[in-house]
Amino acid sequence: MGDLSQELSPRQVADLLREDEVQLVDVRETFEHEAGRIADDVHIELDRLTERAGSLDRERPIVFYCRSGSRSEMATHAFAAAGFQAHNLTGGLKAWVADGLPIEPPDGRVA
Repeated sequence: MGDLSQELSPRQVADLLREDEVQLVDVRETFEHEAGRIADDVHIELDRLTERAGSLDRERPIVFYCRSGSRSEMATHAFAAAGFQAHNLTGGLKAWVADGLPIEPPDGRVA
């Protein structure tokens, strides 16, 4: 896992999730998360990440995501600087959906 790029494509993230190799953290606002999300993610709004960092497993890689990849990129850089194996879902949930990958709920949308 240490050889992973900091930026990961939706397909790479889907493969890692299927193998249960990463923690997936959605850093969007609550209304965005409720509208549509990737299954089995952890929702921690960006402005609460610092206070909730202790709830994440430092021994497992983390993939952050948001709508387009900008907010999650900030989280990725901050957590990488703090010693986490942090990665960003390139293009965010928009890219995930564009690649035909599923979201929850089944009739969900990218908000």
